[in-house]
Amino acid sequence: MSWLFSRIDGVIRPAGHVFYGWYIVSAAGGLQLLSGLLWMHSYGAYVVLLQDEFGWSKALVAGAFALTRIESGILGPLQGWLTDKYGPRIVLGVGVVIFGIGFMAFSQITTLLEFYLTFALIAVGSSLGGFATVMVAIVNWFSRHRAKAVALSQMGYSLGGLAVPVVIICLEAFGWRTTAFYSGVMVIVVGFPLVFLVRHRPQDYGELVDGGSQLNSDGTPMVFTSGRDFTTRQAVHTASFWLISMGHACALLTVSSIMVHLVSHLSEGLDYSLSQAGLVVAALTGFQMLGQIGGGFIGDRFNKQLICVVCMVFHTAALFLLANATELWMVILFTAMHGLAWGIRGPLMVALRADYFGPSSFGTIMGFSSLIVMLGMSIGPIYAGYMADTHGDYVTGFSVLGIGALLGSLCFAFARVPVHPDDAKLVGEK
Repeated sequence: MSWLFSRIDGVIRPAGHVFYGWYIVSAAGGLQLLSGLLWMHSYGAYVVLLQDEFGWSKALVAGAFALTRIESGILGPLQGWLTDKYGPRIVLGVGVVIFGIGFMAFSQITTLLEFYLTFALIAVGSSLGGFATVMVAIVNWFSRHRAKAVALSQMGYSLGGLAVPVVIICLEAFGWRTTAFYSGVMVIVVGFPLVFLVRHRPQDYGELVDGGSQLNSDGTPMVFTSGRDFTTRQAVHTASFWLISMGHACALLTVSSIMVHLVSHLSEGLDYSLSQAGLVVAALTGFQMLGQIGGGFIGDRFNKQLICVVCMVFHTAALFLLANATELWMVILFTAMHGLAWGIRGPLMVALRADYFGPSSFGTIMGFSSLIVMLGMSIGPIYAGYMADTHGDYVTGFSVLGIGALLGSLCFAFARVPVHPDDAKLVGEK
């Protein structure tokens, strides 16, 4: 076991001290924990309580979530450009404040319009103060260990899901309004200090990518790169940009639908209590975390593209299992397959783009990609909710979304490493 600890120590402390990139990973994990725990993973529980109080349909409630994802997609290019130009810290700070205020405003709603408006605030805040912004920093600080770093940061999001039963206890004990208000307070009080740990590029602070963990034969630090960096314009002119974006959108068809409708499906279709459904969410998140732990390491060692293909097939099988679940073992198998696929694939969505297009314009490239990805994030919940309202259950909706995930696997299968235009020009000249 000593060799294992030695290797881990070499990754964390490549120059004899803790590489600052890992502090950024920790801060990113903390920010994503807040988003996952208080909003994304807990939204399904809020759905049940909002329907009980206001009588809104599943499609209407899911529509709010979908519109927030549309907003995130539209905001993406501007957010990416701002992050690339001014650094993630400023963008994160603004986002955390808006996120917290949005949650506090949500606690006071009385109409459907107010519900949609406050959720738009939450969406803007969580987007600016969350995943896409912190990923820019991580991609800049890591190359060789990029998949590990992304996976470990996303563990925060997963820990949020694991702790959902705590939020449900608060919802049942204090009501959704009180829980939402103090969730907003927590976002600002906890999130703002984490923002100040995030830094943009290592060279601005006298650091090297990956901590300069290995040396060349002449003693200079070895820099790991996948080739020339693409500009945003160059990236969007490649087939791989569109295929990865569409594959990611297909993945989020399933992920977003499960986040919004899983608790409703379990409570209405399988007669689970809210607490029992919360335990399923926690189990799902536990498998997601296992996937992230393993995915980060295998993603840095093996073909990320192929791994994504396999994960999408797992998403398909899991959706069909859930749609037709009648026994506990089917629900458990669903949580294992969907959770592992989600956990392994999630970090690779970031790492694969960074490997293909480089870190220089990563934020902007991710931003434009989000315009496509948001289609899956928004269409999935609305479609599943509409089908449940129409047919009285989620069988058809989940089954069709499973087929969508299978189409996503084909997108990843054809998303080959792009040739940089300058390299293609040189080949043509020869």
